[in-house]
This record gives sequence, structure tokens and C-alpha cells, in this order.
Amino acid sequence: MSSLLLPERHPVRDFFVLDVLDVVPRADMASMEHPIFSLSTKPETRTLNYEHNGIKLQIIPSSVGLPTVLDKDILIYCISKLVHMKNEGRPIGPSVRLTTHDMLVQTNRPTNNLGYERLLPALNRLRGVVINTTIETGDQKTTRGFGLIEEFEYNRKGSMFAERLQFLEIKLSDWLFRAIDAAEVLPINRDYFRLRRPIDRRLYELARKHCGRQPSWRIGLDLLQKKCGSVQECKHFAAHLRELALTNHLPDYALTIEEGKAVFHRREDAPRAAKPPALLLTPNAASPTLRPIRVSSAAIERLWNVAPGWDKYMLEQVYIDWAKDKDAARDEDARFLGWVKSYTKGKGDPG
Repeated sequence: MSSLLLPERHPVRDFFVLDVLDVVPRADMASMEHPIFSLSTKPETRTLNYEHNGIKLQIIPSSVGLPTVLDKDILIYCISKLVHMKNEGRPIGPSVRLTTHDMLVQTNRPTNNLGYERLLPALNRLRGVVINTTIETGDQKTTRGFGLIEEFEYNRKGSMFAERLQFLEIKLSDWLFRAIDAAEVLPINRDYFRLRRPIDRRLYELARKHCGRQPSWRIGLDLLQKKCGSVQECKHFAAHLRELALTNHLPDYALTIEEGKAVFHRREDAPRAAKPPALLLTPNAASPTLRPIRVSSAAIERLWNVAPGWDKYMLEQVYIDWAKDKDAARDEDARFLGWVKSYTKGKGDPG
């Protein structure tokens, strides 16, 4: 499980910039629903074409390659900051100035030299791409080509031997800014930035967009692969979904495979939808009795304070495996949190 999630590089207890804490991560609904970003972590120069239900989309890369799902972190932070300003009643425009360190912290990226060095190639990919689409934002249909960002400017501080990017000013495309201005954005879980695999980020985006506050959302595997933008063989994509149904590490949603369809369940409504209930062996019983072990989402969220840096869902699963042959607890949440304190004591931060 740990290899599927990035470590929590900047635990909440270490934040000291109030503005960073106040900004809720948000993404635009158009790119959540449609495959605008490459799932590859290596430079990819093919042209992407997608069409579904009358929506046409063509992504033409620059010489430095297509923008990736990981590059999208920059746009998510810009969108989040502009929405935050708008909610406070401050005027906004397509240009946003940001403190680079805050963006790296908010998106769970390293704040060492590597974290800064990765920004310029990502900005170039976002600036250089050409998008032709009929997707409307703000009730307007774009018929010309455009990039995801119009331009960017960065300020470096320090000597030529120890330069560091101090701040960025990014001007978003009119297409993207219209989505922000029209409130065509959705809040996302901060754990999105801990998902290691780009395909898992796409699956979370689709679940967040289509399932939302509903108890569940069902979709055929072929259509799901198409909406993800995955170029894997169908059998490999299906195998990944089966693995995901077992590891169950997406934030907010659990996945099951039912009758050849992927079903995403909101954890609050079906917190164990993707897991079989634990077996409680009753003395002298001819067969085992099923006792579902349920830990509330509120208890899982408290793990930020109880075990910062640890994978919440990994701890939950290890606890369920431990508790399955124990007597039922009067307060399962309290026993879970006490067990976590004992289990993680002296082991440090796994990240």
C-alpha cells in the first residue's frame, strides 16, 4: 500500500502560513471529466483525440511534450487561490501571483532543489500545448486553439550557484478562467496529491466529478478507460482496477467491480463497500459468523493528529485485520485510535 501513496511531506502541524491552510484544493470540472492531460510521467509528443457525447477534444503537444496529470497540480493551486480570493470578495482576473514554496507545500511536492527544478518544464508544457475543443466554460464555446496558460513570469533569488524560484505569476487561459468565474470547479481531497500513479489521480477525478455526493456511481470499463485517457491494453486496465478494488487507497471513494462495471462508492455511505467484512469465529460454532468492523470517517480524519505522515487507509486495514478475531468493542473508533497510537509509537514518520 505505501508504494501506491506518496508520503505526507508537509504534515499539517508544520504549516505556519495561514493562507496555505485556508486554501481548499479545487479543480475545474471540464478537465476532471475529460482526458486533457497525459498519464505518462515521461515526455509524450503524440496528439490526443477524444470524442464523447458530442464533445470533441484535440490536444496538440509542443516540442517539450504534452502536459501531464502531475503538471496539473500547478493549475489546481492557481484555481484554488483564485476561488479563495473570490470567496473573500476580492477582485480576481486570469493572472495569479503565488509564492512558489507555498504551492509546493500545498501540492505535497518536495521543497528542495528538485521541487523547484521540475516547475519550469511543467510550465513550458502547460504554456506550449494547443487545445481545440467544443467544451463550453461559462456558457461559451471555444472554437480557436488555446493553451492552458497564456504566459508566466518567475522571479529568482540568490547567486547563480544557489538560485531559487521565489515567486511565480501565471496568466491562465480565458477558457480556464471562465470556468473559475462561472464556479465550474469542485473541491477535492488534499490526499489527491499523495496518489503516486497518474491513473489513480484520473480515477479519483472521475469519481469526484460523477459520484460527488451520491452514494455510488456505476460505469462500464471500456467507457471508464476512454474517459481516463488510458492507452493501456484493456486487460491491463481491468487488472489495475481489480488491484485498486483490493488496495482501496483512493481518497473519499471505494471501488468495486460488479457485473463487468466499475462502481465507485462514497466512503461515508458505504465505507466498507470494497472490503469483505471481517470474520469473527464464534466458539463451538459450525461456521464463522460475519461481524463487520466499521471505523467512522471522522475517526480516520483524526489520524492527521494521532499519526501524522502515516497512510490513513493502510492503518485502517491493518487494524481491521488485527481486530477481526477480537471481541466487539463498545466504541470501535476509540479502540481504533488507541491501537493506532500504540502501533505507530516509536516508529517515527514513515515518509
